[in-house]
Amino acid sequence: MKLSENARAVLRKRYFKKDENGKIIEDEKAMLTRVSENIAGGNKTKAKRYYKLMDERFFLPNSPTLMNAGNDLQQLSACFVLPVEDSMHSIFETVKNAALIHKSGGGTGFSFSKLREQNARVRSTSGVSSGPITFMKVFNSATDAVKQGGTRRGANMAILNVDHPDIIEFIKAKEKNDELNNFNISVGLTETFMDAVKNDEEYRLISPHSGKSHKKLKARDVFELIVEMAHKNGEPGIVFVDRLDRYNPTPKAGQINATNPCGEQPLLPNEACNLGSINLSLMIKDGKIDWELLKRVVYDAVDFLDDVIDRSAFPLPEIEKKVKQNRKIGLGIMGWADMLLQLNIPYNSQEATATGREVMEFIDYHSKERSVQLAEKKEPFPNFDESIYKTGQFKRQGYKLDWTGLIRDMKEKGIRNATTTTIAPTGTISMIADTSSGIEPIFSLVYIKNVMDGDKLLYINKYFNEVAKKRKFYSKELMEEISEKGSLHEIQEIPEDVQEVFVTAHDITPEWHIRMQAAFQEYVDNAVSKTINFSNSATKQDIYMSYMLAYELGCKGVTVYRDGSRDEQVLNVGKKMREQDRTRIEPRNRPETTYGVTKKINTGCGHLYVTINVDHTGICEIFTQMGKVGGCASAQLEAIARLISLALRSNVKVESIVKQLRLIRCPSPMWSKGKKIHSCADGIANALIEFIEQDGNGIKHQNDEGERDQLKVIPDSPSLDETRPVGSMCPECGATLEFKEGCKTCPICGWSKCS
Repeated sequence: MKLSENARAVLRKRYFKKDENGKIIEDEKAMLTRVSENIAGGNKTKAKRYYKLMDERFFLPNSPTLMNAGNDLQQLSACFVLPVEDSMHSIFETVKNAALIHKSGGGTGFSFSKLREQNARVRSTSGVSSGPITFMKVFNSATDAVKQGGTRRGANMAILNVDHPDIIEFIKAKEKNDELNNFNISVGLTETFMDAVKNDEEYRLISPHSGKSHKKLKARDVFELIVEMAHKNGEPGIVFVDRLDRYNPTPKAGQINATNPCGEQPLLPNEACNLGSINLSLMIKDGKIDWELLKRVVYDAVDFLDDVIDRSAFPLPEIEKKVKQNRKIGLGIMGWADMLLQLNIPYNSQEATATGREVMEFIDYHSKERSVQLAEKKEPFPNFDESIYKTGQFKRQGYKLDWTGLIRDMKEKGIRNATTTTIAPTGTISMIADTSSGIEPIFSLVYIKNVMDGDKLLYINKYFNEVAKKRKFYSKELMEEISEKGSLHEIQEIPEDVQEVFVTAHDITPEWHIRMQAAFQEYVDNAVSKTINFSNSATKQDIYMSYMLAYELGCKGVTVYRDGSRDEQVLNVGKKMREQDRTRIEPRNRPETTYGVTKKINTGCGHLYVTINVDHTGICEIFTQMGKVGGCASAQLEAIARLISLALRSNVKVESIVKQLRLIRCPSPMWSKGKKIHSCADGIANALIEFIEQDGNGIKHQNDEGERDQLKVIPDSPSLDETRPVGSMCPECGATLEFKEGCKTCPICGWSKCS
C-alpha cells in the first residue's frame, strides 16, 4: 500500500489491531493479511486475490470489516435498521438492541412513524402517549452512554412520515444545536404529499394507532417549514418513502421505510448491509477509463462482499436471519472527482453527469452479472422466489449496455444478492486510499495545517499540484491564497482552462450537485450518500427549488448544508430573544467581597494566572495575569476577562462562555500536565471547566457555624470531552471540517460526527 501521512495516522488510530494495553501490534501489511485471510475463510487463492485487491487500493470494504475481521468482535456490517413498534416493550427492546449494535461498531436507523401521536389515549394504562419525539430522546440518551466499538458514540437516523400528527414538532426537533445530537433526522415524504405541494393543496394527518384522520394541513406550508429548518442548520433531510419501498427487491419479506444514519441504505426492519467502495481514481489508463480493469475489480469486490456476509458475527439472531435471507451487498465508489480531474472533465458539466451514468451502469451491470454467476455456483438468496427478479418486476433502462440477456439470466438462474449497489460515505477509507470521497466534488484543493512551531503544512490535491508545477504557476504564497479562498475562481495567476476543470464544492451550483446524484441513482439499487452544498448566502427559495428538482429527477433522498449555518445558530437564538423582549440585560451588581481561587496554567506565551471569584449566585468574575509580559498581550487578556465577567453577571451560562473560548488556537500551543492548551483563551476555558467540575456551580454556602466555606485548591482534572466539535474546527486535529456525504468530517485526520 502506498500510504500518505494522513492515511497512516488514521490507520494507527482506528484500524490497526492493539493489545490489551492499547499498544499497536500490526502494520498495514498485517492488517490486510488479517482481513483477506478471514474473509476468504481459509481459501488461500481467494485470500491472495483479496489481499491484492485492497493492497493496490482498487477496493476497500467499510470500516467495521477492516477493523473487526479476524478480531474477537467479528462484526463486519456498517449499517442496520431496527423496528420500532407502538408498544413499550418494542420501544425499549429496540433501545437495548441499538445499544448492542453501537457497541459492536454499527450505526442504526429507525422509522418512528408507527408510534402513536403525543397525548393519544393508551387503553392499557388509561393514560396518554408521550409521542415519538420523547422516545427519540430516550434513544439519544442511550446512545450517549454507549461508545461505538468502545471508542466513540454511535450514530442514528430517525425518519417520521409527513402524515404523522406530530410531524411539525419533528421538523423542529433539531432547531437548537444541542438537541438530539446523536441523530440525523429526515422527513419521509409521500408522493401524495408532493402532489399536494405542487398543487398547493391540503393533505391529511393520519393517526398511526387508529388509522383515523387527525386533521388537515396545507402541504406547501409544511414543505416550506422543512426548507426553513434545513436552511437554518441542515436538518431535517428528506427521503421519498414511496420510492424507498417501490424498489424493494423482496416486497413480501416486509416494507422498507427507514435507512441507515447517512441515508444511503434503505433496509427492512432487522436487516443489515455490508458495504465497500471501488477507487475510480485508479481506473484510468492513458487518459481513458480502463473498462477491463474496472470489470475485474467489480467481480472481485462482489465476491469479497458476499463472503463478508458468511464471516460476520451479527449482534442479534433476528438480524443474522434476515441478512442471510436476502444477502444484500452494497458495492459503491470513491474517487469520482479525482477520476474527472484525470479525464479533464469539469464536475459541473453534462459530460460529467453522462460519464457518471455510464460508469455506474457498468458497475451495476457487472456486479449483477457476477452475482448471477455466484448463484449458479452456490445458490440464489433464499427469498429469491418471491423477489422482483423471479417475478419479472426488476427493470433497468439501458444507457450504454443491453440489459435484456442479464435480466433473463437473473429470472432463470437466480441471483446471489438481493441488492448489489450502494454509494456510501467513504470518509476514512477514501483517506486510506488517498482519493476523493464518494461522488462528492473536491471540497478544497489546498488545506493548511498549523503545527506547533508556528509553521504551516500544505496539503495539496495531487492532480492540481502536478498541473500547477507543470504549467509553472505553483508558489507557496499562491497555494496559501487558494486555501483561504477555497476556490480558484478569479485568481489571475491560474489559467482559465485549469479554473474550469479544478472546481470545488462551492463553485458548483446546487443544480449540478443534484443532477450528479440523480445520474448515479439511476443505476444504484439502494441510494446515494451525497451532500448538496449551498453558499452561506443561499436563500430558502434555492433550497426549495433544489428539493423539487431532486424529486423530479428520481433521487431517493436529499441532504443539504448551507455553509456556516450551524455555526450561526447561537446568533439566531439571540435575535429571537431580542424580538420577544426589547429590554436590554443589566448585569447584577458586584458585591464588595467575593471569594475565589487562582489557577496557574502553562501556555505557549508563558505562565497564565486565572482568578475565578463567586458571589451568592455563582461565578461572577474572573481576573487574568500573564507573568510580566505587559503590553498588548496583557491588554487583550484584561479585555477578555472583563467581557467574561460582564457576561457572568448577566446570567450567561458558564458552559456557553466555555464553548466560545474552547479550542481557540494560536501559533504556540503548549502541552501542560497531559492536556494541550491551544491558546490563552483555551487556558481560561480550561480553568473554568475545572472550577465547575470541582465545585458544581461555584456557589459556597455557609456552614453550621455561620462561616463561609473556603474554596479548596483545584487539582488537575479532566477537561470537557474533546470529541465534541466546536464551531467548524476538528476536535481532534484542529483542521477545518467539511460537510459532505451527509456529515461533518475532517479531511486531515478522518474524524467524523456520524461514525
